[in-house]
Amino acid sequence: MKQKLREEILSLRRQIPPTLQKEYSQLIQKRLLELEAFTRSVNVMAYVAFRNEVETMPIIQHCLSEGKRVVVPVSVPKTRELLLSELKDPERELRPGTFGVPEPAPGYIRPFPAEDLDLILVPGVAFDERGFRLGYGAGYYDRFFERLTRRVPRIGLAFEIQIIDRVPTDPTDQPVDFIITEKRLIDCRRMGR
Repeated sequence: MKQKLREEILSLRRQIPPTLQKEYSQLIQKRLLELEAFTRSVNVMAYVAFRNEVETMPIIQHCLSEGKRVVVPVSVPKTRELLLSELKDPERELRPGTFGVPEPAPGYIRPFPAEDLDLILVPGVAFDERGFRLGYGAGYYDRFFERLTRRVPRIGLAFEIQIIDRVPTDPTDQPVDFIITEKRLIDCRRMGR
């Protein structure tokens, strides 16, 4: 069921014209920058968008220009875990990594402690208003969230077409606190989980 849903949503996302995807991403970025959890943050974990995800490079550049520290995930396929690495110069440091996702090249990996994060931007294939997400199927983010020693605001970035009535969940699934789309900010903490 999850795989079929994943394929349907990814197909819908691919159908968004590039110009609209850029416009929607800018609206999402504007909402994020106005969010108090973001303005207060110092150490931001951001995913590096690839394929047709909500664009994050303008957010990363904004964080760096504001003096925030940017941390990006590096996939470790052997353990199916995320390693955190501080990113200082995206143009110079990023290369296609596991699954083709841009990651810091080996010489630029700067380990960063998860307990120092203030905010986490989370990718996903689909989300529901409770904050549950359908990922790409490998469970990297759920395992990462389980390892966190304290609650850090988690913000899912998605296009409105990625919001569905109910994401099928497993006991290990970890919800996000907010979802930002081009149309709205969803405070998932207010929804019954």
